[in-house]
Amino acid sequence: MTDENKTIHDFDFKLICEYFCDMEQQGPGSPEATLKALGFIDGLNEKSRIADIGSGTGAPTMTLAKNTKGQITGIDLFPEFIDIFNTNVQKQGLQDRVRGIVGSMDNLPFADEELDLIWSEGAIYNIGFEKGLNDWKKFLKKGGYVAVSEASWFTEKRPEEIDTFWKNAYPQIDTIGSKVAQMQKAGFVPVATFILPEYCWIENFYKPQALVQKKFLEKYAGNKTAEEFIANERHEAELYQKYKEYYGYVFYIGKKI
Repeated sequence: MTDENKTIHDFDFKLICEYFCDMEQQGPGSPEATLKALGFIDGLNEKSRIADIGSGTGAPTMTLAKNTKGQITGIDLFPEFIDIFNTNVQKQGLQDRVRGIVGSMDNLPFADEELDLIWSEGAIYNIGFEKGLNDWKKFLKKGGYVAVSEASWFTEKRPEEIDTFWKNAYPQIDTIGSKVAQMQKAGFVPVATFILPEYCWIENFYKPQALVQKKFLEKYAGNKTAEEFIANERHEAELYQKYKEYYGYVFYIGKKI
């Protein structure tokens, strides 16, 4: 029996890492959404310094690299993700201006006002939206941008089942208006917000997991932790199908003043 109140953070990191290493994306998203967010950002050139924080294996980073000219550093806590990231960089011939490094988003290796753009898709929740914006701001030049995607409520009220699930998984989940106010309070001009389309979740994130789950369960047959983890992922996907009108990922783009 699965504890339906468990979150991904309750599971072994190595298990989570192995599972998501087999996927092109480690969270909901799409190249189209990345490019749409990038379209709100002005002034990037060959000298620009960009950081993708919580980059995973680098799907959004590669889209950024192909559509900007600056130097990009991808940072993730999992060495396995960064190994795949750097392999992808080599395969795509981007090694002269893109590199992945292992690091923590709450201890970034940048100088004050070094960066022109901080990017983070589906990862800022690891330290919290407000804390992330406040902590990362010092690394941005005046006039630099932050672009992050973040789980957000679309409505003021929602059914108890999904409300309880998300408040347990991510207590800082909030409405779009509240997130914009937090961005403003942190010292950014809110430039744009937009909701990621459903296919970013269903086609690009949940459907690819089906094959990964089959292989995973075969490999770890009889392993209760692995089985519980897969049950947890499937439960999350079912909740999205049931309650997607009430929540999703939202891109928030802000400019440091």
